[in-house]
Amino acid sequence: MGGWLLWRMRPAAIGYVLLVQALALALVVLVFVTGRRPDSDDLLNFAVLASTAGATIVITSVSINLRRQIRRNPWTLHIVYLAAGILLLPTNLLVLLLLGPTLHGVLHDRPEAHRWLFTTAATTVATFAARLVAGWNEPVWTAVNFFAVGVVLLVVRASVVAGGIRLRTPGAPRSTVLGEPIDVLLGIVAASLGGLLAVAMSQEPLAALLAGPPMVLLDLASQLPQWRRTAQNDGKTGLANSSHWERIARVELMRARQRQQPVALLLLDLDRFKRVNDELGHLAGDTVLAKFAKMLQENVRSEDLVGRFGGEEFVVLLPGTQGETAYRVADRIRVSTSALSVDTRDIHGDQRELTGLTVSIGVATTGRFDYELTDLLVAADAAMLAAKAAGRNVVTVA
Repeated sequence: MGGWLLWRMRPAAIGYVLLVQALALALVVLVFVTGRRPDSDDLLNFAVLASTAGATIVITSVSINLRRQIRRNPWTLHIVYLAAGILLLPTNLLVLLLLGPTLHGVLHDRPEAHRWLFTTAATTVATFAARLVAGWNEPVWTAVNFFAVGVVLLVVRASVVAGGIRLRTPGAPRSTVLGEPIDVLLGIVAASLGGLLAVAMSQEPLAALLAGPPMVLLDLASQLPQWRRTAQNDGKTGLANSSHWERIARVELMRARQRQQPVALLLLDLDRFKRVNDELGHLAGDTVLAKFAKMLQENVRSEDLVGRFGGEEFVVLLPGTQGETAYRVADRIRVSTSALSVDTRDIHGDQRELTGLTVSIGVATTGRFDYELTDLLVAADAAMLAAKAAGRNVVTVA
């Protein structure tokens, strides 16, 4: 345990994680001590629900592993059977349903065990908070309770996890802390499906088997943001990759043409970047690229489109921007690049601080080259080569 990454976190984050895990453990103990003895109907409901959930977990996990894809958090799948269990089962059997996240942990690599344990603890706390709202000993079946179970299950877990992320990484982006909009939508769908599953099972326990295919679809749908990012983003910088950038840029240019609004394009190339790779190694080069990409995003607006074209070449589309403004933006980026300090390691593992980076930038505008992306890229590339020829660390307007 001394080697766990948990102990490298900020003290406040460590305390928070341990507190959540202690609370989850206390709830599990309380349930086993005070829970009523399950009857035959309870055991049948549990067996069918657990079997359906387990089969779904195995099927989706095998599918993702065979395609060698990285699994995203499977929380959406767990919502369905946990919501149904909250409304159907005695608390001691509900605890056993929480083995579902454990099964996912067995089927997928969990390099950071403390995170997996923390999210499992958060799920446990949220599950029993929802059960408390529904009725601790026996759930009360009303429309309000059905709604409240879903809301509490989703909100409590999201809040507990968000608190941990904020304490661990105060500067984490909103999408990392709260999830993406599709996560919220899929969570609502999953909680609704769980409520409907509980109603169906109250009449016929084997109805749980019919929930298997929708649960598989929900779990695969919850992986879409991960697959989309893999297909659209550059792995080293997190920026849009060249093909995705070009698709969006063409749409932006078409809109600008229709509205007769100006657009500017910047093409940027880090000067003498090959030396970094040759002298310090490619891992150091990757660190430089990531740091440069972050700086680049900080120097443009949220509506500007930033992408990596490959190697050390980057591109920025500036909607609603005239040539003079585009030059000022490019020069601000040039100055910020010169001020960059990048901490990295060389090929021998020694700590190094890289400074003195420069960038050559070519600028092209729709005012001179119209709204065809190819024409703008060719013009910006010619301007960037002119900046290189002028001695590098220069901004040139085509």
